[in-house]
Amino acid sequence: MGAYLFRRLLLMVPTLLGIILINFAIVQFAPGGPVEQMLAEIKGEAGSTLGRLSGESQGEVRQSQERRENTGGSDSGSRYRGARGLDPAVVAEIEKAFGFDKPWHTRLWEMLRGYASFDLGRSLFRDKPVLDLIVEKMPVSISLGLWSTLIIYLVSIPLGIRKAVRDGSRFDLWTSALVLVGYAIPGFLFAILLVVLFAGGSFLQWFPLRGLLSPGLEGASFLARAVDYAWHMVLPTIALVIGGFAGLTLLTKNSFLEEINKQYVMTARAKGASESRILYGHVFRNAMLLIIAGFPAAFIGILFTGALLVEIIFSLDGIGLLGFEAAIRRDYPVMFGTLYIFTLIGLVMQIVGDLSYMLVDPRIDFEARR
Repeated sequence: MGAYLFRRLLLMVPTLLGIILINFAIVQFAPGGPVEQMLAEIKGEAGSTLGRLSGESQGEVRQSQERRENTGGSDSGSRYRGARGLDPAVVAEIEKAFGFDKPWHTRLWEMLRGYASFDLGRSLFRDKPVLDLIVEKMPVSISLGLWSTLIIYLVSIPLGIRKAVRDGSRFDLWTSALVLVGYAIPGFLFAILLVVLFAGGSFLQWFPLRGLLSPGLEGASFLARAVDYAWHMVLPTIALVIGGFAGLTLLTKNSFLEEINKQYVMTARAKGASESRILYGHVFRNAMLLIIAGFPAAFIGILFTGALLVEIIFSLDGIGLLGFEAAIRRDYPVMFGTLYIFTLIGLVMQIVGDLSYMLVDPRIDFEARR
């Protein structure tokens, strides 16, 4: 087992490197980088200032801009479309502030060298270390993903077992219809529906629309804050659970059906064992192998994919909202820092999933695979 873990840990290095290199290359060709974002803001402020000037002053400013453009002094040789009409020294200063005065291979090497020591750099627009931002936002995403995953497992496993035991019955048919409806509705669409129905959209206002703590409760007791936190978590958790429990329910049912129809179950029945003894003494362990071992991957999937749009809809200040805002503003250090952390956690969870297989069924030996 030790050799297997060592090989998996070694494979994490080229995997991380390959993912970062591919995304870094894609970003180099993507338009609208942070320099363009800042240039657009500067020109927008200049435009609003120009609108407040008198007609004569506006004419003088426009004539000055036209002279600079005709002489090529403001944007000659500039690779930024938003640099027209701006002093090249201003553009160069912005490039230096964002680190874009260096060639791409230098920036890539500095980023990889920092990642080796978990130095993820500083946010371009928040002026805070990226690692501090991730640590600050992580509890929100972890709590949402953890509660959703636990509820999904607590609902799906008993429901899937009962559907397998009563396969073909009316209970199996109408629960299958509900499961398929839940599977067909995306989590973010169901979140919008919950907002419209229960968060003051058009009907009822039973639950808050945004955040995890009501204003004015910062200094309240722990019990009051815990109740308020649970109140805020109801709708986001339901939105994630509806989309996630359908697949696990069907997986549980199919796993138990496959085991129930095997020869050892028939042999146990022939020996006079009760159905409860057969189901929970023999079938359960074999059928639950795939389900229990898949818990780490399911948690990561809900945490880093399903929760993204739900966090945006409910304005939850978590990793999903942080990544969304970073992508909109082209905050590259935050984008690559979150990608690095997510990929690292995902690779570690894959190893944890393999270990879970061995814990559930000791007969599995990865060392014996060739």
